[in-house]
Amino acid sequence: MTSTPPPATTSMPKNVVLVIIDDNTGSLELLSTALAHEGLSIFTASDPEEGLDIVFREHPQIVITDLVMPGLSGLEVLDRVIDFDPAIDVVLMTAHYTSESAVDAIRKGASDYLNKPVSISALRERVNRLVEEAHRRQRASELENQMLANARFEDMVGRSPAMLEMFSRIRRVAPHFRTVLVTGETGTGKELAAKALHSLSPVSNGRFVVLNCSAVVETLFESELFGHVRGSFTGATQDKMGLFEYADRGTIFLDEIGDMPLGTQAKLLRTLQNQEVLRVGSLTPRRVDVHVIAATHRDLRGAISDKLFREDLYYRLSMVEVHVPALKDRPEDLPLLIRFFLDRFSSQFRKEIRGLTQRAHIVLARHNWPGNVRELENVLGHACMMAQASTVDVQDLPEYLRFPARHPQAAPTLVTAPATDSETFEEHEKHLIAEALSRANGNQSQAARALRIGRDALRYKMRKHGLL
Repeated sequence: MTSTPPPATTSMPKNVVLVIIDDNTGSLELLSTALAHEGLSIFTASDPEEGLDIVFREHPQIVITDLVMPGLSGLEVLDRVIDFDPAIDVVLMTAHYTSESAVDAIRKGASDYLNKPVSISALRERVNRLVEEAHRRQRASELENQMLANARFEDMVGRSPAMLEMFSRIRRVAPHFRTVLVTGETGTGKELAAKALHSLSPVSNGRFVVLNCSAVVETLFESELFGHVRGSFTGATQDKMGLFEYADRGTIFLDEIGDMPLGTQAKLLRTLQNQEVLRVGSLTPRRVDVHVIAATHRDLRGAISDKLFREDLYYRLSMVEVHVPALKDRPEDLPLLIRFFLDRFSSQFRKEIRGLTQRAHIVLARHNWPGNVRELENVLGHACMMAQASTVDVQDLPEYLRFPARHPQAAPTLVTAPATDSETFEEHEKHLIAEALSRANGNQSQAARALRIGRDALRYKMRKHGLL
């Protein structure tokens, strides 16, 4: 292997990496000399296996490979490179040109197919176009990062008109509200909107207390909200403070308020009107100063008609309403959210995930996201955990997205990826390495190629997992 890096440069774009693979050392020397210029780092290999090791280690933007070589053919190299990262531009060269092999190469993902002897000027022009395209992708990525930074509002991400309107509404409402109703489909991020309202409110230094009304047993609702005194019911062995008292001089977030029993709704209304709570079994009211944010994905007006929700409580809560739009109604935010979650999971799983392939983007763009942002988070958490390369591809996505025809009525089961504990990923990585070594009969070089990592990286991971 030889390397001919360009001289140091202070230009903003990063160097583009080119790998040339050809069993003819004379061709390697000629091509590397002819193509060398500032901004391009060139690596060469006369052995295709060695060339693939360079590809896996250096992650180039461009690969030029001969078609006919001992050991591995150029088409086999193409398959391995595309499998590693479909975004890499692969150019095939051959002295045995046929239209059939050219069509086969292009169909498999080659960027170009050139006949030897290759015109140096034509090849240089072709490589210069690929270099400029790589720089364009770099600039697009940097712009995307800048857009993501500019599209952040508290812990939310969006630049669509619907989201900008919501952000503006939260800014206007937060300094003044006593009660707010947040509406939106399941998974849209209603709790994040509630946290933003609290964060920008005068009680931001107070507690933000959350109660999911759909998860509370009906008989314990009043005790959870308002507390109880000792002996007020069986099992009440001591006085207990309710969530309203706990949230005093702060905010209480009542998620899925539509699931609250009617009896509790009446007592909640009294608390909102009088700013005082009455513990279960007590005759003495206690004053509280609490901002209340309620959220629901239900049609509360319909629930009022069905006698399942109190009309007076609805009007008390909905004096100000904030609606969180569904993901399908803000498709322009999808690329930003993808970048946001890739960055998060890349850090969480300690993996370098640079982005999605174009075909993976297409799969995500055509999905209608019934589970909204929560579903997208789940999908990308799964994809980042499964990805072996630094680019998420279609095969890393859940099956219901890859094969929608097999799951025409499937509603995905959303399982949140581990937020702080990386043990699951560590076990998964150890399993993959052990399996690759077993299939390679202990041959570390072969296992490294199967895993699409360098041999040194494999040995490091083997030591880390006690496999060496």
